[in-house]
Amino acid sequence: MREQTLKKAVEVVGIGLHKGVPVKMRLEPLPENSGIHFFRNDVGVNIPLKPESVVDTTMATVIAKDGYRVSTIEHLLSAVHSYGIDNLRIVLDNEEVPIMDGSSIGYCMLLEEAGIEQQNSNKKILRIKKPIEVKDNDKFVRLEPNKECIFDFSIHFPHPAIGTQKYKFHFSTKNYKEEIARARTFGFLKEVQYLRSKGLALGGSLDNAIVLNENGILNQGGLRYKEEFVRHKILDAIGDMSLLGIPLLGAYISYAGSHKLNHLLTKKLLSEDKSYEIMELGDIEQTYDYAYERI
Repeated sequence: MREQTLKKAVEVVGIGLHKGVPVKMRLEPLPENSGIHFFRNDVGVNIPLKPESVVDTTMATVIAKDGYRVSTIEHLLSAVHSYGIDNLRIVLDNEEVPIMDGSSIGYCMLLEEAGIEQQNSNKKILRIKKPIEVKDNDKFVRLEPNKECIFDFSIHFPHPAIGTQKYKFHFSTKNYKEEIARARTFGFLKEVQYLRSKGLALGGSLDNAIVLNENGILNQGGLRYKEEFVRHKILDAIGDMSLLGIPLLGAYISYAGSHKLNHLLTKKLLSEDKSYEIMELGDIEQTYDYAYERI
């Protein structure tokens, strides 16, 4: 399989989840071997997608260059990665990606509107060769060798609507759209005042997040999936791991993982070159051609 970009540019206007400011986003094709870049056209700053660009992981993944930030990139990147897009320019006129409805399904629709174009260079992947892990007490994120790309996630919240949830996701574009993309971010009503005092969740509402009080869910329509909370954690993890800049072949396993732990895992992996190898997709065409099914 070859590298991919968009067939045409597409635009959307929305608000940021944490800053609550209006933002216009334009997705533009890039030539092969360009990678993924964020461009703040209000300040003229280009930020390449790589672990070194990450400056904050509090409630969202934030990248920056020369003091100019782009926040809450993980939902968009989750969709971009899951549609097999290697080369892309994401143009923003403010510091946060639009939150849409709190999931990634809106981004999936935007990518389908643009269309996917195959390019000339072979797609490369990063194959995990030996286990690698980052821990924080009982919380952990781990990568293990596997012939498939798998995300296996567990969470526990002492809340009647969540409790213990587990989900094992076998990656493909089709599976992503059906099983993961509609899972929304979530938060607790009792924490909203504190978050807003820290300049976070200023754009949050029942239209773009699952909101929980002490007893249950405030959203009138309820949940989209039985395990929507842990499925959203997988959505986040796919986006965070895309900062590797290359598709991953292996098993991602986590208990109570976070943006912070995911970032530390990408840094640790890239610092230990015996833990992985870079392969051209042509070497294992049958394994990975299935993963990026055409929608």
